[in-house]
Amino acid sequence: MLRTKKIGVLMGGLSAEREVSLHSGEAVYKALKSRGYDVIRVFVDRDLDLLLRQIDVDLVFNALHGRYGEDGCVQGLLEILGIPYTGSGVLASSLSMHKVKAKELFRLHNLPTPPYYVMERQSFVTLEETHGAFGFPVVVKPAREGSSVGVSLANDMEELEAACEEAFSFDDSILVERYITGKEVHVGILGGKALGAIEVVPNRPIFDYQAKYSPGHADYFLPPRLSPERHRGILTQAVRAHQALGCSGATRVNMIVSDLGNEYILEVNTGPGLTENSLLPKIARHAGMAFEDLVEAILADASLRATQDIGDRRMRQVTFVGPERRTSAGCAPH
Repeated sequence: MLRTKKIGVLMGGLSAEREVSLHSGEAVYKALKSRGYDVIRVFVDRDLDLLLRQIDVDLVFNALHGRYGEDGCVQGLLEILGIPYTGSGVLASSLSMHKVKAKELFRLHNLPTPPYYVMERQSFVTLEETHGAFGFPVVVKPAREGSSVGVSLANDMEELEAACEEAFSFDDSILVERYITGKEVHVGILGGKALGAIEVVPNRPIFDYQAKYSPGHADYFLPPRLSPERHRGILTQAVRAHQALGCSGATRVNMIVSDLGNEYILEVNTGPGLTENSLLPKIARHAGMAFEDLVEAILADASLRATQDIGDRRMRQVTFVGPERRTSAGCAPH
């Protein structure tokens, strides 16, 4: 029984999305607490490895967003410690967070994605030459950030230069992607199946960080304003994208349905937000799942996979003491 296990909710972290993660983590903590689980908050900093060796949790609910939380880093640490966790594994998390690698896999699996090129920091001086006849408008994104952090829309070369400088403040590699006019649709995936989809209409040119996390900056349509056939098509494409990256648990697939009726995969989010304004809970609610039901389903999926993948290889718990908290970990004090 999961309720007999101790659940740790990872929240906070080191990324630009720390504040969002704190809100997601708190919402998850309260949901599990209300359902009778033995749950604790785990505030993540650089000493997470030491902390996890002391608190003796049986399973981790990963509510981290962005770098170190969604990109395979925390997943790798949890694998080493032998602690089961929610969400996708190391490889799928890393591939999904790296927008360029994800798009390469989409193309390999014949999944349509907007045309793009990659710009490295050292090549920025050749931007105009590299861009060439690619055209405008374009969307500029850091290669390895989530929640639209550092994402900008550019309509000419001057705006493109400014957008690249903004993206380079977050990453040494950026993606310049053709802007597709159409409906922005997000599909929720849970346990390998589509929960449903939501259409997002921001009151800004793109669904950026502010539009995502500030109430009143976007309108939502559940289900999307699409024909039944087109709606079924995007659900199928989203599941294929989820599978192409090897994802598991809950994901949210971001798509554009163009004015010509073509579907384009933008990205797959392996750590979708779980705040009151987040899209996955909205999709789940429309599918008849209360927020607490969604959180429990994510947790149950992780528990099921844990019995198959991790088994009994959990590292022993220790108590750390002293200034470096390492004397009980087999490290001699200095």
